[in-house]
Amino acid sequence: MRSILCFGDSNTHGQMPGRGPLERFRREVRWPGVLQRELGQRWYVIEEGLSGRTTVHDDPIEGAHKNGRTYLRPCLQSHAAIDLVILMLGTNDLKVRFNKPASEVAMGIGCLVYDIRELAPGPRGAVPEIMIVAPPPMLREIKEWKSIFAGAHEKSLQLALEFEIMADSLGVHFFNAGSVCSCDPGDGFHMGADAHEALGAALAQEIDAIGWVDHEPS
Repeated sequence: MRSILCFGDSNTHGQMPGRGPLERFRREVRWPGVLQRELGQRWYVIEEGLSGRTTVHDDPIEGAHKNGRTYLRPCLQSHAAIDLVILMLGTNDLKVRFNKPASEVAMGIGCLVYDIRELAPGPRGAVPEIMIVAPPPMLREIKEWKSIFAGAHEKSLQLALEFEIMADSLGVHFFNAGSVCSCDPGDGFHMGADAHEALGAALAQEIDAIGWVDHEPS
């Protein structure tokens, strides 16, 4: 059985649009759950989403534990051996308090790729396959989050291109979630159930297309 680590923020955690962090879709509705259903029992899908998680930034308001880079290494070690790591982060980096352009958010993703390669948590100490997923762009209307994400809509439209450039430069897989799904108008930056279904199904096809080489079970 091969394993996939899905490392992301609230849209991997499955937070419902317009609701709080503890209100999430059921496992089978969230995109990692859809991915598990589509790939079947030959794969073990590990879901690791956290609301408010950033790529590489300590959050001065929500807490230092929101820093994805801080948690990624122990997470990789806990779940090794891992055949594929999917990274879907970046939305929270667009908050005003971080003041980062899309290009620097992509650089944060690049740091995570570097850490995965350095730790090499794949089978027999190999570097696993890595896939960067650009989150779907935020909607222009984000209701009460307007001041926190001021200017983020425009930056979020640039993430897919910046992430693809980063993925190409690092030689890892890339997928643009915005090509198959959109954020929900309930709050403008979380995915609804239909979007989770579309993303999980699309990623299953992307994973099948990688061209896996058989190895001894880990």
